[in-house]
Amino acid sequence: MNLIAFTRSLIDIDSTTGQEGAAAHLVADFLRQAGWAAELQEVEPGRYNVYAPLGTPRVVLSTHLDTVPPYMPSAEDHEFIYGRGACDAKGILAAQVFAALELQRQGLRDFGLLFLVGEEKNSQGARWANQRPNACKFLVNGEPTDSQMVSAGKGTLRVDVTARGRMAHSAYPELGDSAIVKLLQALNALRELPLPVSRELGPTTCNIGTIAGGRAPNVIADFARAEVMYRLVEPAAALRAGITAAAAPYAEAQFVLEIPPVKLKTLPGFKTRTVAFTTDIPALTQWGEPLLYGPGSIHVAHTENEKLSKQEQEQAVAGYVKIVRELLQAAG
Repeated sequence: MNLIAFTRSLIDIDSTTGQEGAAAHLVADFLRQAGWAAELQEVEPGRYNVYAPLGTPRVVLSTHLDTVPPYMPSAEDHEFIYGRGACDAKGILAAQVFAALELQRQGLRDFGLLFLVGEEKNSQGARWANQRPNACKFLVNGEPTDSQMVSAGKGTLRVDVTARGRMAHSAYPELGDSAIVKLLQALNALRELPLPVSRELGPTTCNIGTIAGGRAPNVIADFARAEVMYRLVEPAAALRAGITAAAAPYAEAQFVLEIPPVKLKTLPGFKTRTVAFTTDIPALTQWGEPLLYGPGSIHVAHTENEKLSKQEQEQAVAGYVKIVRELLQAAG
């Protein structure tokens, strides 16, 4: 298969987080046919990281196998590849694979590939891989960065906000205690919190992603819950304290995920930028100094119009080849 055909074959497998097994098998089989010792590493039943070393890797190209829902099969026209994962991150994975094959053709060794499960949810595959020893000096993570090298990225703080009340007949609201009203009060308090701003990364942002609660229109709600996501520009200790205090009169704030902001290595000759999204990098601290680079735009990732320019993907293959060659020299 050529680059486009391999990309589309990956997109045509539904690998929504938790269902990465078939995609992992396809990638491992493709690499084995090219002479690589590709390993399927079972993170949990039916879910596999793929690790493919050539020699003793000092540089590793890495991205994720999973996608967000809903699944969308591939399509293409003269300019773009479409479908779920086109740019986040199956098109990137394919570019890394074909870069590795080109480096192999050029006779280089001591680099590898690491493809992970669970990035879109909790970086489970990355955390599993981080417990395995390796000799890697540099990790090149792939996410859609418009083919620019990232100098810094925001972190993430995910909060579950839960309110509890007392059920009653809605004709007699004075007999109940509405959890939904309490939750709204808590969320309003969170929205009024002053948030940190960074000169490099910009403002901390807050998104109220989901709200659920209540039993029926004629029942005073005894339970309500919201999921809130902050994009961090600095360590979260002060923000966590502020969230807890703001929500406390009305609801309980539980912190379920925290990923710190990161500073990243860049290389001369590449345009640079900062990003507001998070990656597997904070969970891969034992895989060397991190870099972040990939084709495609984050603005179409997770949308119904996810796509990747064929030309940009081809250029990314050359970009990854250049990055690995330079880092192998630096690794000695």
